[in-house]
Amino acid sequence: MVKDWNPAIRGVGMEERMDVRDKARAAVLASLAGDCLALGPHWIYDVEALAARFGRVEGPTAPGSDSYHKSRGLGQFTHYGDQAMVLLRSVAAKGGFDLADFFARWRTLFSHYDGYLDGATRKTLARIDFGEGPETSGSPSLDLAGAARIAPLVFALREDEAGLVAAARAQTRMTHNSPLVVESAEFFARTAFAVLHGADPVAGMEQAAKAQYMSLPARDWLAQGVEFADRESVAAVAHFGQSCNVEGAFRAVVQLIARHRDTLREALVDCVMAGGDSAARALLVGMILGAAHGPEAAPADWLAAMRATPEAEQLLAGLP
Repeated sequence: MVKDWNPAIRGVGMEERMDVRDKARAAVLASLAGDCLALGPHWIYDVEALAARFGRVEGPTAPGSDSYHKSRGLGQFTHYGDQAMVLLRSVAAKGGFDLADFFARWRTLFSHYDGYLDGATRKTLARIDFGEGPETSGSPSLDLAGAARIAPLVFALREDEAGLVAAARAQTRMTHNSPLVVESAEFFARTAFAVLHGADPVAGMEQAAKAQYMSLPARDWLAQGVEFADRESVAAVAHFGQSCNVEGAFRAVVQLIARHRDTLREALVDCVMAGGDSAARALLVGMILGAAHGPEAAPADWLAAMRATPEAEQLLAGLP
């Protein structure tokens, strides 16, 4: 649960407290907007075909009839964004992170889901049917997506880094029980926390990389992503790998953040134009750069097109 915030603990006043809250709110909205932006072209790997079909994706688009998300329409989410919204609803209902509540809501979502079910979801559901609970239900998936839906936790636990790390790891493990993915969630949670409290996005990643990870080669992957910051992101993502796999996707997220640290719009547009699993990357890029730039980060036209914006704003407004 979220602890009461006491400005005396950190030696800051109400103005800074509200600034962190506003930036955390922006992190959630920008993360969701990233997934929404990626919906139409999601999982198209041929970047030339993607560009020929959609042009430069400057706003949300509807998926085609041949899409994995053909049941979705303009302004909706991929199955990743839908899960992030379930996490936000859970956090809002409980006043903080409650793994059992998130587990129940996640299971309910997929009991009647009319969208795409990826391998991690199918395997997790099978383990749940076998009797596993939220601590042991996770698939062995190496997809970064399990770590990408954590923005609601960043908002709820914006003044409790240890609590944020624990919650990010637990929600990830519930569906993606791979050490690399779980520790990636920790890395990006620590990055978001550092950025909320004043670090530059790259400095925030450098700070996060100093934590002790058993499996994640955080410093190496960070250095490799930052090394490519002067290259066009479409080419850089192709170099690291467009797929869902955490090894390439992690470094691609780093590159997008490092290259576009000053402009969220360009970061997310380039993320989508790079093809492949753009939605997972976009959730994290949006979260970190939203935390960095605050309420003006996510373009107003994107938020206007995103169907979940009114609900997300209402849920965030109701949280302490």
